[in-house]
Amino acid sequence: MSIFGSMKTAVSGMNAQANRLSTVADNIANVNTTGYKSVSTSFSSLVLPSSGGNYNSGGVQSSVRQSVSDQGDISYTTSGTDLAISGDGFFIVQGADGTPVLTRAGDFTKDDEGNLVNAAGFMLMGYSYDAGSPAVVVNGFDGLVPVNVNQEGLTAIASTSGVFKGNLDSGANIAPVAPATLPSANAATTTADTKKFSMVAYDTLGNKVMYDFYFTKTSVAATPPPAPPAVNSSWQVAIFRNANAATGGTSSFPYSAGGAVGTTTLDFDANGKITNSTGAVNIADTVTGQTIKMDLSGFTQLGAAFAGTGTPNGQAASPVKDVTIDGDGIVYAKYEDGTNKPLYRIPLANVASPDKLTLQSGNVYSANGQSGVTVTGFPQTNGLGTIKSGALEGSNVDLAGELTEMIESQRSYTANSKVFQTGSDIMDVLVNLKR
Repeated sequence: MSIFGSMKTAVSGMNAQANRLSTVADNIANVNTTGYKSVSTSFSSLVLPSSGGNYNSGGVQSSVRQSVSDQGDISYTTSGTDLAISGDGFFIVQGADGTPVLTRAGDFTKDDEGNLVNAAGFMLMGYSYDAGSPAVVVNGFDGLVPVNVNQEGLTAIASTSGVFKGNLDSGANIAPVAPATLPSANAATTTADTKKFSMVAYDTLGNKVMYDFYFTKTSVAATPPPAPPAVNSSWQVAIFRNANAATGGTSSFPYSAGGAVGTTTLDFDANGKITNSTGAVNIADTVTGQTIKMDLSGFTQLGAAFAGTGTPNGQAASPVKDVTIDGDGIVYAKYEDGTNKPLYRIPLANVASPDKLTLQSGNVYSANGQSGVTVTGFPQTNGLGTIKSGALEGSNVDLAGELTEMIESQRSYTANSKVFQTGSDIMDVLVNLKR
């Protein structure tokens, strides 16, 4: 046995306990850090070969482990831009150098430019709705832009599409008029069997534009038919600008300024379902210059009263009242009139082994060869968690456990120092033998 060897073993033990104490200190210092993930120290023995009756003391090696995959407690706050992840995944943020990194710290607030930035100064990244509904880039960060919630002034969105659905009474009679006097000819004498509905859309300036929809039965199969026909009955659909309706008499006809802005025919089978392949009609408004594609496939022809409702897209001129974020990560601008407009969609990213990520300053992580490559997706898809708005994930540090480890580390360090001191005393004895 080597006296120097035992002293070196004691030194390795003190170094290992010093590393353990460092992780304890880091954990305690960050016990209130949002999204912080605790670190711990593990030990492994270093053994030197021994021969005969001689034992060569080895030492101990310490390594640091992260508990990144352990969920911290979620607490609710009063800020709608505070975000927490319930489940797997990380926010994608960007530092001053422009490099995307990962974090669980969702304490985001608006900076002077309206970007969402957390306490460490990292900017939240997302996909913009400017070019339509965003698609995620699975194996990279391409297409991500800073999430900016500055929405000032008035915003108006022109209508481009809509859905009109309801029921047409199967008991309605065929209109007893010639084709030249149907609504599409703008000269109809409407009866109870011609049903009128109205719908409000929006022009490019956010002005309301009302359209009148006329539904008139134009044909019906023989009763009883010799065989079930593909088309049991047909209805003509004619659409007019309400502002062009006649102001005198008992009817809105004739409409001025060119008549109908859209016409089509809806065919129904014996079960009252539309047989048209699309069930769609375009509103070509020459006054506003807009084309609005209307989906009529939701109509049925059943033995019930007429009913219909239209839901176009678009929005009247309205100021932004608030910004909200839902569990799917969609950032909405909430307008004063109650409508919502999607601005961004926040993705989440994950790796195969989160506990192997490289920890960087600011409570952020980067992928490496041991963690696996970063895979991006939207919340609540492919095993990723849910985003909770107005909430924060706390540190997963167990303070009582850390204080216990601190005491254990202190005791172990003291014991190793005694071994070193004893070896030093033995060396003094050897030196004094010569005197």
